[in-house]
Amino acid sequence: MHILIQQARITDPNSSLNGKICDVLIENGIITQIKEKIPVPQGAETFSALNLHVSPGWFDMQANFRDPGFEYKEDIESGSAAAASGGFTGVALMPSTQPPIHSKSEVEYIKNKTRGALVDVFPVGTLSHQHEGKELSEMYDMYQSGAIAFSDDKKPVKNAGLLVRALLYAKNFNSLIMTHCEEQSLSQDGKMNESITSTQLGLKGMPALAEEVMLARNIQLAEYADSGIHFCSISTAGSVHLIREAKNKGLKVSASVNAHHLGLDDTRLGDFDANLKVNPPLRDMQDIAALRKGLADGTIDVISSDHSPEDTENKVLEFDHAAFGMLGLETAFALANTYSGLSTEQLVLKLSIQPRSLLGLEVPVIKEGNKANLTLFDPELAWTFSGKDIRSKSKNTPFIGTSFKGKALGIFNNGHLRLNS
Repeated sequence: MHILIQQARITDPNSSLNGKICDVLIENGIITQIKEKIPVPQGAETFSALNLHVSPGWFDMQANFRDPGFEYKEDIESGSAAAASGGFTGVALMPSTQPPIHSKSEVEYIKNKTRGALVDVFPVGTLSHQHEGKELSEMYDMYQSGAIAFSDDKKPVKNAGLLVRALLYAKNFNSLIMTHCEEQSLSQDGKMNESITSTQLGLKGMPALAEEVMLARNIQLAEYADSGIHFCSISTAGSVHLIREAKNKGLKVSASVNAHHLGLDDTRLGDFDANLKVNPPLRDMQDIAALRKGLADGTIDVISSDHSPEDTENKVLEFDHAAFGMLGLETAFALANTYSGLSTEQLVLKLSIQPRSLLGLEVPVIKEGNKANLTLFDPELAWTFSGKDIRSKSKNTPFIGTSFKGKALGIFNNGHLRLNS
């Protein structure tokens, strides 16, 4: 298969061609030529577009595909289709399945089901056995089978000793612990951010303190273990401050922010749209400003989708009773590009290069002789998200009818080209 991508601006800080407009020829999955102008080879498929950009394929560090166990919400095929539509050539799958990804059997199930697919899928194993927060899982067995990190996903690790043991153990084979920070004795079954808005709406609040207290504890535990730790889905100004201080001390910490936390504040909940019920909750504009600044100065390393499909029975309910979570893969880049304030090159760092670097994965580089792992996109394209843009089995998104700037046009990976219509 021969593909000629024509007149694309290369956006890859690791490439000597970064910023240049070139043709890119791909033959049998390998980049064979990158030149200012390449004659169309006989039989080659061509792709061009106004303001076309090409970057290393984007990688989502925090997605749920619900498979195995909850395939009525999402499965690996539909989740991968959502990822491809959003411009992602790779995803890290969180372990909140049934059974959870807590042994090599579940890891191998996912690896076998996705081998050679368009989108690279990497399982994250549970930190605790049976996802129960009591004992360590079979971390090394899962690592040998292909687990790239360990996390209890949205279940915060309450037991400090368990987290320290996990940090020390993972350090032995250079793997990463990923944590969700929430002191549940403070959030106490809250439904949204604790604020003036929560009081006005009569909804139980989740204070920023609940995130920050757990984050501060986990930073201390990582310092004690002299081990790397990644904080998922940070959402408050206080969390940004704590992570900045930890990095200034030289601690091995990293962090990600969900794309929807960069553009939506808690006042959006005035009509009780359960599709906006997420954990951590939408915060206030002061928090959003701090998150954007943290991205710009490098305190926050990664932008994630936190793709969380939920079926109608769990979402079309009174706000108090609805499940947390929204779809994210199809809209993550558009949200980040529209609201983050980052340059296109900075977005590629946060969406492609740094997620893989943190997880110890090979980072694609746009260079002759390298395997083609690419995202095609237009960072200036104005478009409106609609129901037909949803590839997930579930429909829990608040963004239908929302106008964005910037869109993924297609991806190329593992010898396959997939273009968005």
